[in-house]
Amino acid sequence: MSANSAEQAALVDVVLVKGGRTKIRYPAVLLGDDGVRVCVRAPWAGEGVRDFGFVRFEPGDVFTEHYWRDRWYAVKEIRTSDGALKGWYCDIARPATLSGTDLVVEDLDLDLWRSADGTDVRRLDEDEFAESGLAEKDPRAAAAAVAALDELESLARAGGFEALLA
Repeated sequence: MSANSAEQAALVDVVLVKGGRTKIRYPAVLLGDDGVRVCVRAPWAGEGVRDFGFVRFEPGDVFTEHYWRDRWYAVKEIRTSDGALKGWYCDIARPATLSGTDLVVEDLDLDLWRSADGTDVRRLDEDEFAESGLAEKDPRAAAAAVAALDELESLARAGGFEALLA
């Protein structure tokens, strides 16, 4: 997906919803929208440093985020302020919707991390997903979420997300 020129750059608000509430909202530059996939770029929107033990997100980090209207995940490429690739953080989420300038994504708790060199691929927050009760409340969504996590893990272990993001 090619980036728009600076004159054409549009801003959107990424709205991450979890449990029916807005968890975080942040501005992002819309890089492209082909009708199926929406690509945005934004600086780290969290407060301060978030140290997961296997990666640190910190002020200055840049996230290039890919959301799909027909897939149950988002793939986020994370780079340092000087451009060094940290890796990819993937959120399992309902398909995204773009309404006006709001890109709305409902987080389903499951996540996947793939380090820049591909040696560290890990599934995250499976305990939170189980505790969410989604399997009982919405079995179809829960099955789609687990299938999405399996698909992303397979891609991550097979070499990465380049084909997916081309």
